[in-house]
Amino acid sequence: MNPSATGWINKFGQLVNSKAHGYTDFSEVYTGLKKTGFVYGINTKVSRFIETEHALSEDEKAKINLLTALYYTYVTEVNSTDFEVFLDKIFQFYKDLEINPISFFDKILTGSKTSAQLEKLIGSRIYLEDNLISKTFNSIITNSLLFIDVLAFKRYLEQERDIRLHAQELEYIAINITYHALNSKEKNKSDEKLAQLFASSLTFIDGETQDFDGSYRNKLLHNFSTWENRYFLDIACLTVWDDQSQEYRESEFIFGIGKDLGFNTQQINRSLEEVTSFFDKNAETIPFLKDKNFAVQFYDSMSKVVNKLILRNSKRLQKELSESAELVSLLSKSTVKDLSAEEKKKVKNQLVDIFKSIPSLAIFMLPGGALLLPIFIKLIPQLLPSSFDENRIEKPTEK
Repeated sequence: MNPSATGWINKFGQLVNSKAHGYTDFSEVYTGLKKTGFVYGINTKVSRFIETEHALSEDEKAKINLLTALYYTYVTEVNSTDFEVFLDKIFQFYKDLEINPISFFDKILTGSKTSAQLEKLIGSRIYLEDNLISKTFNSIITNSLLFIDVLAFKRYLEQERDIRLHAQELEYIAINITYHALNSKEKNKSDEKLAQLFASSLTFIDGETQDFDGSYRNKLLHNFSTWENRYFLDIACLTVWDDQSQEYRESEFIFGIGKDLGFNTQQINRSLEEVTSFFDKNAETIPFLKDKNFAVQFYDSMSKVVNKLILRNSKRLQKELSESAELVSLLSKSTVKDLSAEEKKKVKNQLVDIFKSIPSLAIFMLPGGALLLPIFIKLIPQLLPSSFDENRIEKPTEK
């Protein structure tokens, strides 16, 4: 399954219907999606029973995790595995939430099938901005409050009325808890990035007009379900976590908010332990924990994007390259020595012609796309026959 290509939702349906294993109740849904990082808003992997063809980017993991969470919430609440009925239900849910209604023009582009429209809609929920440049150039691109969609959908299956108002309340509590949790500790750069990420992920309320006076705690008593309260507690624990200090384990704020939410000391400690375990396993891959300057972040982000596009279009690229002897010669030369200014210009012009024939590589033709060419040239020799690169070193596992 490739969540960046058309038809991935139908493929997902085929995969889950052909597998006996999955989640049998909402407790398993929540626990399983917490281990993937989805509950925390940090997607490090997908559920073990979801098969994918390629190594996934963070946004692709977020897409799969969101659909997984929504589908198994439906399965466990309604006791039905009818995927087509689920698609109709989830599409109606997002329509009632008033999330990016599909325009008539979009319907023409994506077709009338619910799954095709839903692919576009889910894409709009994943990205913080819905333009190509921000998707490509921002190293932190995914919505970190997506689990609110899942909680709202669970509520929707129980009672359909006032669902947008309920989603607004969930988001209001989540952002207030984040704000006050951060103020309960000594902040660092990672905290600032996390706060920015959550603030950018707001959908149903305006973070700029929020009054963070502490009155939100009055709403915690008896207004939300157990799983919604569990989510609020986990978000609070995530926010106060600090790998440089053990103080978060004794955080007065966490135990105070936990008791307001109806949890005992043992349950609160367990939530803290689960956050600690998650970071111990995934700290190296969590974007906001990486203290890099902008140039390094840009290069890392671009390398991932370009590498993914090249590998997934490798056969088409090889075919196009085979028809351009001069370009192949220059690319092979670039692996052993620097190209002259004239040669680099030739490479650029001929590559742009190739990009025109492969739509998914259109980012190279955007303003500033020439900045990506060094990355492309660095990666493209891997697609050439080994005879073109005399200095190529085969890795032990490489065939």
